[in-house]
Amino acid sequence: MFTVTVRDHVMIAHSFRGALFGPAQALHGATYVIDVTFRAETLDPNGVVIDIGAAHQALKDTLSPWAYSNLDELPEFAGVNTTTEFLAKAVFDKLATAARTGSLGRPASELASIEVVLNESHVASAGYTGSL
Repeated sequence: MFTVTVRDHVMIAHSFRGALFGPAQALHGATYVIDVTFRAETLDPNGVVIDIGAAHQALKDTLSPWAYSNLDELPEFAGVNTTTEFLAKAVFDKLATAARTGSLGRPASELASIEVVLNESHVASAGYTGSL
Protein backbone atom coordinates (compact mmCIF):
# COMPACT_ATOMS: atom_id res chain seq x y z
CA MET A 1 0.00 0.00 0.00
CA PHE A 2 1.38 3.40 -1.00
CA THR A 3 0.83 6.41 1.26
CA VAL A 4 1.14 10.16 1.22
CA THR A 5 0.71 12.18 4.41
CA VAL A 6 0.06 15.90 4.73
CA ARG A 7 0.08 17.89 7.96
CA ASP A 8 -1.41 21.14 9.22
CA HIS A 9 -2.62 22.57 12.51
CA VAL A 10 -5.55 24.50 13.88
CA MET A 11 -6.12 26.44 17.10
CA ILE A 12 -9.68 26.25 18.45
CA ALA A 13 -11.73 26.73 21.61
CA HIS A 14 -14.57 24.50 22.78
CA SER A 15 -16.25 22.96 25.81
CA PHE A 16 -17.87 19.62 26.55
CA ARG A 17 -21.11 18.52 28.13
CA GLY A 18 -21.09 15.58 30.54
CA ALA A 19 -19.49 14.68 33.85
CA LEU A 20 -17.05 12.37 32.04
CA PHE A 21 -15.17 15.46 30.86
CA GLY A 22 -14.48 16.94 34.31
CA PRO A 23 -12.74 20.33 33.98
CA ALA A 24 -12.95 20.16 30.16
CA GLN A 25 -16.65 21.01 30.54
CA ALA A 26 -15.46 24.61 30.83
CA LEU A 27 -14.42 26.55 27.76
CA HIS A 28 -10.81 25.74 26.91
CA GLY A 29 -8.41 25.99 24.00
CA ALA A 30 -6.68 23.33 21.97
CA THR A 31 -4.10 23.28 19.24
CA TYR A 32 -4.40 20.22 17.06
CA VAL A 33 -1.68 19.01 14.72
CA ILE A 34 -3.52 17.07 12.04
CA ASP A 35 -1.95 14.32 9.95
CA VAL A 36 -3.90 13.00 6.96
CA THR A 37 -2.70 9.89 5.18
CA PHE A 38 -4.02 8.95 1.75
CA ARG A 39 -3.59 5.31 0.73
CA ALA A 40 -3.65 3.71 -2.72
CA GLU A 41 -2.89 0.19 -3.94
CA THR A 42 -1.10 1.59 -6.99
CA LEU A 43 0.59 4.77 -8.10
CA ASP A 44 -1.04 6.87 -10.79
CA PRO A 45 0.58 7.34 -14.25
CA ASN A 46 2.69 10.18 -12.74
CA GLY A 47 4.06 7.85 -10.08
CA VAL A 48 2.21 9.41 -7.14
CA VAL A 49 -0.55 8.49 -4.70
CA ILE A 50 -2.20 11.90 -4.89
CA ASP A 51 -1.42 15.49 -5.79
CA ILE A 52 0.25 16.47 -2.52
CA GLY A 53 -0.35 20.18 -3.13
CA ALA A 54 -4.06 19.61 -3.72
CA ALA A 55 -4.27 17.39 -0.64
CA HIS A 56 -2.58 20.01 1.52
CA GLN A 57 -4.88 22.74 0.17
CA ALA A 58 -7.96 20.60 0.84
CA LEU A 59 -6.80 20.12 4.44
CA LYS A 60 -6.20 23.88 4.83
CA ASP A 61 -9.65 24.60 3.37
CA THR A 62 -11.20 22.13 5.82
CA LEU A 63 -9.53 23.63 8.87
CA SER A 64 -9.68 27.35 8.06
CA PRO A 65 -13.34 27.89 9.10
CA TRP A 66 -12.48 26.47 12.54
CA ALA A 67 -9.28 28.45 13.13
CA TYR A 68 -9.34 30.71 16.18
CA SER A 69 -13.05 29.92 16.63
CA ASN A 70 -15.13 28.65 19.49
CA LEU A 71 -16.48 25.45 17.96
CA ASP A 72 -19.46 25.62 20.36
CA GLU A 73 -20.67 28.62 18.36
CA LEU A 74 -20.39 27.12 14.85
CA PRO A 75 -23.71 25.90 13.37
CA GLU A 76 -22.12 22.72 11.97
CA PHE A 77 -21.31 21.60 15.52
CA ALA A 78 -24.53 22.64 17.26
CA GLY A 79 -25.48 20.23 20.02
CA VAL A 80 -22.45 17.92 19.75
CA ASN A 81 -19.35 17.41 21.83
CA THR A 82 -16.50 18.28 19.50
CA THR A 83 -14.20 15.61 20.88
CA THR A 84 -10.97 14.84 19.13
CA GLU A 85 -12.51 11.65 17.74
CA PHE A 86 -15.54 13.55 16.44
CA LEU A 87 -13.35 16.17 14.77
CA ALA A 88 -11.21 13.49 13.11
CA LYS A 89 -14.36 12.12 11.44
CA ALA A 90 -15.45 15.64 10.47
CA VAL A 91 -12.09 16.21 8.74
CA PHE A 92 -12.37 12.81 7.02
CA ASP A 93 -15.87 13.62 5.74
CA LYS A 94 -14.74 16.88 4.15
CA LEU A 95 -11.66 15.31 2.57
CA ALA A 96 -13.65 12.32 1.31
CA THR A 97 -16.03 14.77 -0.36
CA ALA A 98 -13.06 16.56 -1.94
CA ALA A 99 -11.77 13.21 -3.22
CA ARG A 100 -15.17 12.22 -4.62
CA THR A 101 -15.52 15.53 -6.47
CA GLY A 102 -12.08 15.15 -8.06
CA SER A 103 -10.46 18.02 -6.13
CA LEU A 104 -7.45 15.96 -5.10
CA GLY A 105 -6.10 15.27 -8.57
CA ARG A 106 -6.97 11.58 -8.62
CA PRO A 107 -10.31 9.77 -8.81
CA ALA A 108 -11.58 8.67 -5.41
CA SER A 109 -12.09 5.18 -6.85
CA GLU A 110 -8.30 4.85 -7.10
CA LEU A 111 -7.75 5.66 -3.41
CA ALA A 112 -8.11 2.90 -0.83
CA SER A 113 -8.60 5.01 2.28
CA ILE A 114 -7.98 8.23 4.12
CA GLU A 115 -6.73 8.26 7.70
CA VAL A 116 -7.04 11.40 9.83
CA VAL A 117 -5.15 11.75 13.12
CA LEU A 118 -5.59 14.75 15.40
CA ASN A 119 -2.67 15.08 17.76
CA GLU A 120 -3.79 16.84 20.95
CA SER A 121 -0.34 16.81 22.48
CA HIS A 122 2.87 14.84 22.36
CA VAL A 123 1.20 12.07 24.38
CA ALA A 124 -2.38 11.89 23.05
CA SER A 125 -4.11 11.63 19.70
CA ALA A 126 -7.30 10.29 18.17
CA GLY A 127 -8.24 9.48 14.62
CA TYR A 128 -10.58 8.09 12.05
CA THR A 129 -9.89 5.91 9.00
CA GLY A 130 -12.39 5.31 6.25
CA SER A 131 -12.57 3.74 2.81
CA LEU A 132 -13.58 5.72 -0.24
